[in-house]
Amino acid sequence: MAKDQSTVFAWEGSDRNGARLRGELSSRSETLARAELRRQGIRVFKIKKKAKPLFGPRKKKILTKDIAVFSRQLATMLAAGVPLVQAFEIVGRGHEKPSMQDLLLSIKADIEGGSPLAEALSKHPVYFDELFCNLVHAGEQAGVLETLLHKIADYKEKTESIKGKIKKALTYPTAVLVIACIVTAILLIFVVPQFEELFKGFGADLPAFTKLVVGMSRFLQDYWYMVLGALIAVGLGLVRLKQRSRAFNQWLDRALLQVPAIGMIIHKAAIARFARTLSTMSAAGVPLVEALRSVAGATGNIVYSMAVLHMRDEVSTGTQLQMSMRQVNLFPNMVIQMVAIGEESGSLDSMLAKVADFYEEEVNNAVDSLSSLIEPMIMAILGVIVGGLVVAMYLPIFKLGSAI
Repeated sequence: MAKDQSTVFAWEGSDRNGARLRGELSSRSETLARAELRRQGIRVFKIKKKAKPLFGPRKKKILTKDIAVFSRQLATMLAAGVPLVQAFEIVGRGHEKPSMQDLLLSIKADIEGGSPLAEALSKHPVYFDELFCNLVHAGEQAGVLETLLHKIADYKEKTESIKGKIKKALTYPTAVLVIACIVTAILLIFVVPQFEELFKGFGADLPAFTKLVVGMSRFLQDYWYMVLGALIAVGLGLVRLKQRSRAFNQWLDRALLQVPAIGMIIHKAAIARFARTLSTMSAAGVPLVEALRSVAGATGNIVYSMAVLHMRDEVSTGTQLQMSMRQVNLFPNMVIQMVAIGEESGSLDSMLAKVADFYEEEVNNAVDSLSSLIEPMIMAILGVIVGGLVVAMYLPIFKLGSAI
């Protein structure tokens, strides 16, 4: 997916009356910047990229939450009768993030140039995906743009809540592994060597468990940099694989679905996203085949994305949605039955919304239960590691005491 490459240009020129002017303009290229200034009736004398300060403050990243808030604000202004261009001006100038200001004012400039809102948004795919643009296009065509923008804001807020829950569920096991590794390394590098010096004066053979721990300590002291380098290399390699390899992403997503407890949460979250996205697009009047293409990218799991694309192909040949869902063998029978009722009664969007509400609540409950379970597990795992090392160090002392 292409990234939004807007650049700030500093310019000097004159207006139609010959008055000297200067200012700044955000644009994707110098040519487009010159064209925009000419459209505003400004004769450009000099234009160049604005130099970025070496140690100046960095622009804050635009978050999905910012896009959701913007959608809500824009919908409110349009419902109040504020013209679209003026609404963008008000929201853009009033935003606290300079990066968000630049984005909204750039879209405003495109709208002033005659572009429909959906087309202007599609020029910034990093922030406005295909789903967002399709819904806005449907709203423009039907004359209910403010209603669709409210639905988009609701959708983004709910999906971000689900993403946050998934991240929370995955953070705890990761924290256990990281803390366990750090504690073990500290004990092996700094604590075990102190006991090893003590053991040398015993003049007796050490227990096998103690020998194992001492050997691990020596290895880590001598080759810690190699171990650290290997961990960093593996971490970077996995990140690059995830960024570039579709096969690896598919394997990883399949593997995560098989992980006890966590896999169940990911399953439910994918179903919730599927139902919420399709419900929103169905309510907007987007054709089912076109909607499924956008839904595939919103499920958050490649296994479900491929399944939805397969369903799209089946639906495009005349197969009912419920039948195509049965064929992929991923959706619970309750979900399929709800979709069947929705298709037969002509209320697919409301049925899918009920499914989304149910599974979002299921994800919330599952994450809360997992958090309650993992917190004592963290203490148990750390206790086993630390306790094991302590026992290994005191075994020779116990052995010596029993011999005496």
